[in-house]
Amino acid sequence: MSTPKPTVSPISHWATATASQRIGDRLRAAGARFHANDNIAGFLQPGELEAIEQEVASKAQALLRSLVIDVDQDHNTQDTARRLAKMFVREVFAGRYQPPPPVTEFPNAERLNELMVVGPIRVRSACSHHLCPIMGRVWIGVLPNANSNLIGLSKYARLVDWVMSRPQIQEEAVSQIANLLEQRLQPDGIAVIMEADHFCMHWRGVKDDETRMTNSVMRGAFLGDASLRKEFLSLLPRHGT
Repeated sequence: MSTPKPTVSPISHWATATASQRIGDRLRAAGARFHANDNIAGFLQPGELEAIEQEVASKAQALLRSLVIDVDQDHNTQDTARRLAKMFVREVFAGRYQPPPPVTEFPNAERLNELMVVGPIRVRSACSHHLCPIMGRVWIGVLPNANSNLIGLSKYARLVDWVMSRPQIQEEAVSQIANLLEQRLQPDGIAVIMEADHFCMHWRGVKDDETRMTNSVMRGAFLGDASLRKEFLSLLPRHGT
């Protein structure tokens, strides 16, 4: 007769769980996705971001030790784990943990319906495969209608940075930017083009310094109107210049 396995009560588990485990449990219970390029700000409770940062610092210290780095004696790496944790949680991946930036919207009082092009917007991210830098530029085309919301020029850069401040792959990043701007602006059409250098190719692997990736997302009128699409593309500088 087999002996039943001891069970762990939810209360004791919750008391001993790390911040990342508690947040993960919360996300799973809500059926929410939390991939590398998702925002999870709505599931964080007060004090948990600080706890995540401390947890990452502890794990980063273990990583350095596993790389056989004498973090106790090496003055260059004694504080590296803390710096890594701050960089990932507060800076380069802040778009995962922070709510969207405040963006003031105003009505299209003049009933503007002509093509607007914004860019280039400098973007910085990290590939979700190797956490190596992605550096590039984004151009945005907007075809508003009388009911569209309008936002200031700097707000495009803030929204794009919020999306890119997460581990990304470029093909998904441009779709996320397009989705966000469609929701905010409700335009007749939205177009996003991104051109970027990927240091997972430059720094490692094939170590190719020349290759870039360029991809685009066309929605609404940009998808159905070839002349509008051509006009948008004609207004962009040549790639690589």
